[in-house]
Amino acid sequence: MAQTLPAIALDADFWSLRFVDESSESFCVRKNIAQPLSIVTDRGVMASVYADGGYGYAASADTSERGIRDVLERAAAWARATARLALDDSHGLPRPAPRGDYASPSLQSALPSRREWYELLQQESQQAGVDPRIVDWEALVDVRHATHRLVTSEGGDVSQQYRFLFPSISVTAHADGVTQQRSLNGYRGICQQGGLEILARVGFAGSGRRIAEEALELLAAPNCPSGRMDVLLAPDQMVLQIHESIGHPLELDRILGDERNFAGTSFVTAEMFGTYRYGSALLNITFDPTRPEELASYAYDDEGTRAEKTYLIRDGILERPLGGAVSQVRAGLPGVANARADSWNRPPIDRMANLNLEPGDATFDELVAGIDRGVLMETNTSWSIDDSRNKFQFGCERARIIERGKLGHVVKNPNYRGISAEFWRSLARVGNADTVRVLGTPYCGKGEPSQTIRVGHASPACVFTGVDVFGGEA
Repeated sequence: MAQTLPAIALDADFWSLRFVDESSESFCVRKNIAQPLSIVTDRGVMASVYADGGYGYAASADTSERGIRDVLERAAAWARATARLALDDSHGLPRPAPRGDYASPSLQSALPSRREWYELLQQESQQAGVDPRIVDWEALVDVRHATHRLVTSEGGDVSQQYRFLFPSISVTAHADGVTQQRSLNGYRGICQQGGLEILARVGFAGSGRRIAEEALELLAAPNCPSGRMDVLLAPDQMVLQIHESIGHPLELDRILGDERNFAGTSFVTAEMFGTYRYGSALLNITFDPTRPEELASYAYDDEGTRAEKTYLIRDGILERPLGGAVSQVRAGLPGVANARADSWNRPPIDRMANLNLEPGDATFDELVAGIDRGVLMETNTSWSIDDSRNKFQFGCERARIIERGKLGHVVKNPNYRGISAEFWRSLARVGNADTVRVLGTPYCGKGEPSQTIRVGHASPACVFTGVDVFGGEA
């Protein structure tokens, strides 16, 4: 996106232009039948303007010189029209001048042709659908390319290029009135930046057969027992736990009340930062958009703030919220570079990016060995959490009983519940770097008007004590 901008003479205190050009191709084979190729292209520009103490936005799919001038003029008009109603005087807001670039790993490496993608997915589909009890199955991959450019009146000019891959395999098994689903790390749980190395890293080849066998195993498995016990959460469930009960509660605009009418508030208050014990001393949470392969890595956020690794929770103590530059001014709190928009026609708001739990020192075998009675849970399948992001109930696809430090038989329909403010304080053991997996979601929803954005999470396996566990009906 190297287009030359027109000379801009705008009667305003500050302006920025954010250009977005994204395209995607989605390949899917369902029950051994190739589904139609889906191709989507989206491009446009958003202007943000400070004028007379106000703050205005305007957007357009027209990125011509005329279109650019039009969005700037409309944004300036909105800024002036709403100045007297603004939460903060824009004269005190940052006026960034970032310069730099960013590119996803192996951005220039070749990807398979469309025919080759379908052939790869067909192989996995055929391996998954090998038993009459497998009633539905699919293998798919989404490939997305994006170029984002931010230009500001202070001389800022940042270009960031991305490539995202989202591979997935899912299977549904049914027999004797029982239905069970199994997937490769949940719905679009594998989502990273890069190229074919992603498939190798997650063991995509051959996983169709394994996922099918695990779905069939669940059909015959007993229900998860109920009661208070230790829980070992695999990374593909930890990412959901981090997302819902740490990520969303720490969003600063939510804490300030911006999400109250849509996605709720937070049990976290501004006064907690610096003193509140969020979890045990083993809990260390970082905002880290610098890990190259992770889904939401970038060099600058959509307001032009430089991205860097920052601790949000250190040794269990809450240190910093997920708040971009504008929210930081409003709240008088330090934040991070997380003002992000999901497209050219949405303004940046406070969002998670890469939110990670730092590894500890325990091997997976040591995590298991330390549990006398408990359960290992894998792969999120359901979630429910209250509008202050405190009380929650989550379900997983698969679990295994742990007795006297040994992994036992598989059980189905595992669920657990808790309260965020207490659950993280029960964190008793954190897996080492060998147990870490880099996962995430491309479908985190928030904001009015609604935005769906990409979020990365990296986590080791973790042990929690005294958790309320329950299974399905007998």
